[in-house]
Amino acid sequence: MSIWKRQPDLDSLHSSRKNTISELLDIRFESFDEESITASMPVDSRTHQPYGLLHGGASVVLAETLGSMASYHCIDTSKFYCVGLEVNANHLRALRSGRVTGVCRAVHLGRSTHVWDIRLSGEDGKPSCISRLTVAVVPLPG
Repeated sequence: MSIWKRQPDLDSLHSSRKNTISELLDIRFESFDEESITASMPVDSRTHQPYGLLHGGASVVLAETLGSMASYHCIDTSKFYCVGLEVNANHLRALRSGRVTGVCRAVHLGRSTHVWDIRLSGEDGKPSCISRLTVAVVPLPG
């Protein structure tokens, strides 16, 4: 059974990036299934810290982008919107180049909060970061 209230599609996910940090960092939505969504981001000068490694903050941007878009597809947007409430990340392994890929899965989908587990890995499939995002589901004003 699908977790999505509105089925994601790659074209609309990509069009949502326009004029955002996702476009700036070249975050690309790769795929989705009944319970997860996947995106990737380059590991290059846009996402490096001064020592030539993937910046932890860039990893968090990828994680929060995935979780926020996942929450958006799990709510009735005529009644609610969603915003990040808390994000954390454990950086496990340094990456210097290639693309980092994140897979986002729901931990909890409640009425007022969603919790997401986002696992990032390098092109070799080895984990580089584990992040958890809590999203507030907020009623639209009026």
